[in-house]
Amino acid sequence: MTSKTLADAISCLDDYDPEALRVDRACQIINECVEPVSGIEKVALRAALGRVLAEDVVSTVDVPGRDNSAMDGYALRFADLHPAAESNLRVVGTAFAGRQYDGKLAAEECVRIMTGAVMPPGADTVVIQEVVKVDGDRIAVPAGQQLGQNRRLAGEDLKRGHPALLRGVLVRPAELGLLASLGMVEVAVHRRLRVAFFSTGDELVSTGAALDAGQVYDSNRYTLYGMLTRLGCDVLDMGVVRDDPQSLEAALATAAQNADVVITSGGVSVGEADFIRELLARLGDVVFWKIAMRPGRPMAFGRIGNTHFFGLPGNPVAVMVTFYQFVRGALLSMMGCRGDVELPLLRVPCLDQVRKRPGRTEYQRGVLIRGNDGNWSVRLTGAQGSGILRSMSEANCFVVLHHDQGAVNPGDLVSVQLMDGLV
Repeated sequence: MTSKTLADAISCLDDYDPEALRVDRACQIINECVEPVSGIEKVALRAALGRVLAEDVVSTVDVPGRDNSAMDGYALRFADLHPAAESNLRVVGTAFAGRQYDGKLAAEECVRIMTGAVMPPGADTVVIQEVVKVDGDRIAVPAGQQLGQNRRLAGEDLKRGHPALLRGVLVRPAELGLLASLGMVEVAVHRRLRVAFFSTGDELVSTGAALDAGQVYDSNRYTLYGMLTRLGCDVLDMGVVRDDPQSLEAALATAAQNADVVITSGGVSVGEADFIRELLARLGDVVFWKIAMRPGRPMAFGRIGNTHFFGLPGNPVAVMVTFYQFVRGALLSMMGCRGDVELPLLRVPCLDQVRKRPGRTEYQRGVLIRGNDGNWSVRLTGAQGSGILRSMSEANCFVVLHHDQGAVNPGDLVSVQLMDGLV
């Protein structure tokens, strides 16, 4: 993906309105302006968890390497089975996992076989032990078996010389195991994304200090730290920066020099102490938006030099919502992830009545639950104010009420977005 300048991305939108920008339009602009960071490194296999592959991984072996049994049972020749009646065969040996069976099957012979054991020469079918009648070295196999049943074919998982994983894939536990099945010791991944972040506001106090009248503890840096760390970023926590132009300018300059991305919380509204707007106009190419969403209306996006900047709202829930909807996908793209990085939406009935007016997208915090009938539904966590961080702690999903959607009645289907472990 080739990134556009901010001006180019904005010029592509006929309905661009910084005073009431739709969520999907903001996402489109951001996605067109970011691209993967440069830098590739090789890491030990276990260290690749949570990283993004920088090269295609081509299988050097067949997985499995030989035809083998998927079940404990008896390996036999399908041609020896009667299609409509019970078949009687003689057991001539046992095949164990990890050892090659040296014999060869003759007519009406079979081999006791364990799960994972290589199929004996001549055998093409496995009958599970539970359906077989055993009498000494003879077995009776019921009719109705299928050719090739319970047999894993060589290379059916991965074939030698074929791509096993493509570059741009995020290494999760499944990919880690797949790489291990190829015998890989190390893997090439994109370098970690470096993200600097700080909070702004004279009212903010770091944990451990005493609160004066009108002051609050800064929670935003801790939620940002948690979400960024879960995402696999290298983080630089720059603390709380006061509402002072010189302090803010110095913090922004330092952050931009030491990171790929700078994230701030607070200071992007139109308050008289929000100096950050003027500073960013001087330091970089940044736009300020009023997003048609709730929570999280004020937001800034752009670049300071070659460093991307996200200015998030100050309210704790709004910080997390805007991170989820705008920042997460952009960071994954910068980390080298290819393809769709958006979280999927499910459709389930809502148990609550929700007031909503068309013209903005709302992100209610919800709990996805399964009823006694096995069907899923969602309920809200209670009060949905943008300062009620408990609503995020109690939630496992967002109830996404789309831009043109109106009020929701109990039983109506709504879109649900799982939180993907970031909270």
